[in-house]
Amino acid sequence: MENNVGWNYSDIVKDHFLKPRNILIIPEEEYKADGVGYVGSPACGDMMKILIKVKENRIYDMKWLTFGCASAIGSTSMLSEMVTENGGITLEEAYKITPEMIMNKLGGLPANKIHCSVLGDKALREAINDYYIKNNMANKIKAQEEAIIVCECLNITMEDIKMEVLEGVKDFKTLQERTKIGTGCGKCIEKVKDIQKQFLDKYFN
Repeated sequence: MENNVGWNYSDIVKDHFLKPRNILIIPEEEYKADGVGYVGSPACGDMMKILIKVKENRIYDMKWLTFGCASAIGSTSMLSEMVTENGGITLEEAYKITPEMIMNKLGGLPANKIHCSVLGDKALREAINDYYIKNNMANKIKAQEEAIIVCECLNITMEDIKMEVLEGVKDFKTLQERTKIGTGCGKCIEKVKDIQKQFLDKYFN
């Protein structure tokens, strides 16, 4: 009998979990990162820090640290390869990496672990934003492109709802507690519920 019975991960995820790429193994101050991003996920208890080095608008090196599950480790290891391959991708390209892109590279993730792939791309964007701030380019910091505002009172977008669903939020009450969506005029509530259901059906059914 194999030791990994019940392990519902692809071989690619297993490889990146057992042999993670680009983990930071020296003290952070010695690495001398150009940008640092940190995020945590209350949904699964994972925490992620990403450090990047930038030259001529390209991320030529990326290191990371995490306190998380196999999905968080595997997805961030894969992300580090996506970002640094062929000499590194541009900051603009890196900013647009989505959880779906990471999952596709991994050959998928178990439904209850999809939210873990959100950590890496969020932390990466935070690291890029940190780089922009440190280099007097804060004007380049932007929200996700084509983010459709659903709750005008609180300026909450469809992208925000998708991220909450991917982080494990499966009911409207929890979504509202975390984002306060629909607590203004309340006119968007039914639309929000429909959008949340669409994302739940897409990622968890």
